[in-house]
Amino acid sequence: MTVRLLIISLCCILITLGAQRIEPVSAQTSADITLETVVTGLDTPLYVTHSRDRSGRLFIVEQPGRIKVLHSGSSSPSVFLDIVGKVLSGGERGLLGLAFHPQFESNRRFFVNYTRRPDGATVIAEYHASANNPDQADGTELIHLSFAQPFANHNGGMLEFGPDGFLYIGTGDGGSANDPGNRAQNVNELLGKILRIDVDHPANGLPYSSPSNNPFFGSVNGRDEIYAYGLRNPWRFSFDRSTGDLYAGDVGQGAREEIDIIENGGNYGWRVFEGTIGTNSDSGRGSLGAFTPTIDEYNHSGGRCSITGGYIYRGSKSSLPFGSYVFADFCTGEIFLLQGGNQSLLMDTSMSISSFGEDQDGEVYVVGIEGTVRRFTNPNAVPPGSFGITSAFIRKRANGNRLDPLSVRPNGKKFEIVIHESSSVPVPASQGAIVLVNGIEMSTEYSTDATGSPVFVARLRRPTLETPGTLIVEVLRLNGARSNQLTLQVLP
Repeated sequence: MTVRLLIISLCCILITLGAQRIEPVSAQTSADITLETVVTGLDTPLYVTHSRDRSGRLFIVEQPGRIKVLHSGSSSPSVFLDIVGKVLSGGERGLLGLAFHPQFESNRRFFVNYTRRPDGATVIAEYHASANNPDQADGTELIHLSFAQPFANHNGGMLEFGPDGFLYIGTGDGGSANDPGNRAQNVNELLGKILRIDVDHPANGLPYSSPSNNPFFGSVNGRDEIYAYGLRNPWRFSFDRSTGDLYAGDVGQGAREEIDIIENGGNYGWRVFEGTIGTNSDSGRGSLGAFTPTIDEYNHSGGRCSITGGYIYRGSKSSLPFGSYVFADFCTGEIFLLQGGNQSLLMDTSMSISSFGEDQDGEVYVVGIEGTVRRFTNPNAVPPGSFGITSAFIRKRANGNRLDPLSVRPNGKKFEIVIHESSSVPVPASQGAIVLVNGIEMSTEYSTDATGSPVFVARLRRPTLETPGTLIVEVLRLNGARSNQLTLQVLP
């Protein structure tokens, strides 16, 4: 098998294209946005992420069974975890996913999704970073969940912790073509789903539990772990840092690639529908309106064949349009933006894009399965620090009392942050600006103080003050310009 055939099999099996047609995405290039090479020479990389500990490190997943760690400014990664001996790799199998616990900085816990040698089952396992060397993991494995895979393809593989602190897991429909076991619609099967589990509270003899508001929890027919279903092969999903919405790219059969916002209890239609077209399978299950709609899709014109899901851009460097969703087609190497419901072609690359990823600041990276990680950059973007904020503090909403010192509170909804901007900033330039805390948008009100200087008051989201740590505070203008950053420490 050639390398090209091997990498195409990573995400989909190509068959005859459907008869219906959607017009291809329109071409819109930007001379300002480019890709900067971060690292090369990797062994079939499938994912890149950060460790949630403000260390600036990147962690790169290699399909054969290694995770590599790369320090900021370096181009030479080292091995963080090597489980090649456990992993069955090749085609759509291998070490497929990685997620760091929200409290990784203190508990050193992280989770992987891999295909088990020799039987091909999917394994969700927990490891720990070494207490003596943060750039190495110890080899102790705790298996949280495992389930059989009837075929070699459609393994899914994405892992990520949501804003609710639960671990989300993407599973394919089990493979072959047309979901022959009808697993995606079967709520007693874990395949063809987004799963959600609680890894912090073991229950019933298992190292995890299922949140009680999962749609099939308890006496309801179906597996407790299921969050959403009716998916073919969700290849990469991500949470919007601002809204918490879960975006997924679901790989199609032979005619459609789709983007979904995954909702609790949502049924996304496979194998009855592929995107918005019927498949002639189980047609008696209802019309398109009976399923959770996609937010966008595209067809296979021009050699397109397999979506690689991406991210809503919330980065600090304006390297992509703020709030746009970036995604790609694996077969063509095209990178697209979705803004306001409109698709556009950002750039056409020669890469086979296996994944996107984020660093701790929300900057977006592109993973080429040939062995590269690149980063979006825009040298002509409005730079951070182009206008100044001078002070920030947190107070109680009820009485306006300032919290000093700032310590952990059980309910962030009862508090707000107040930010003063430099008096040299023109007032009209600040109207409509938004407060960001750790890169996440807050609901913001604008006013001026006695001197006429801009003041922003933002309500804090519930998790903001629940754990000790650093709050990075900044202001985002409507034109994409960002202020300097201030830091506040939440004490135990």
